[in-house]
Amino acid sequence: MTTASPFGLQDRVAVITGGSSGIGLATARLMLNAGARVAICGRDGARLEAAAATLVRDAGNDRLLAQRCDVLDGDAVASLADAVARRLGAADILVNNAGQGRVSTFADTTDAAWREELDLKFFSIVRPTRAFLPQLQRSDAGAIVCVNSLLARQPEPHMVATSAARAGVLNLVRSLATELAPQHVRVNAVLIGLVESGQWRRRFETQAAPGESWEAWTAALAARKGIPLGRLGRPEEAANAITFLASPLASYTTGTFIDVSGGHSRHV
Repeated sequence: MTTASPFGLQDRVAVITGGSSGIGLATARLMLNAGARVAICGRDGARLEAAAATLVRDAGNDRLLAQRCDVLDGDAVASLADAVARRLGAADILVNNAGQGRVSTFADTTDAAWREELDLKFFSIVRPTRAFLPQLQRSDAGAIVCVNSLLARQPEPHMVATSAARAGVLNLVRSLATELAPQHVRVNAVLIGLVESGQWRRRFETQAAPGESWEAWTAALAARKGIPLGRLGRPEEAANAITFLASPLASYTTGTFIDVSGGHSRHV
């Protein structure tokens, strides 16, 4: 059921890549609750179906489209754009959220791994943006939000390829914002720190001491990582920042980012 929302997204159409879990799913739920019509996509059909079922229970089937799609496949992304326009109407918002991190150092990152990581980080933005841009250009509130990582500004040596790619994405967001501003399409990003996810849950299950709670384990992790707020973020907290940047509340904001890292950033 839709509740009163300050975001101003009633009847707007939002597309969220990587929307079947974590931050993408939390963003879809928040935007649906704000009155938007939402399309989510993902590569894992079973996970996508499960995510859609949970969203339909809250918002109904008439405002949700869930379609399997690999955002690195240009034809699949074009098919998604056509389906969104037919089912929900032309997109007003695109949230580029697909992607994951690669743990590797310079010494153990092969050429193939470098190419794979750069391809994923750039073309998971390039292809959806290219496919949905004609729709966004027709909107009176077109907005793109790219889910990026704090690694873009604060690289980690054990994630060398991902850190380098994330820095490039930060530059890409700024370039897109400048190019698309005259077309009334805003482009921003969020820089995510450590956020609760299935990956962290799996690590907890294998690394926690007997009887140690999730809260205690993550608090210790946050202390080791030097996170001032003393905990991991929640997907809903990232979703709040994404939805703000996508909404008319941020109508004079483009080419920048919101840091969602619990104070982990060491930059001013």
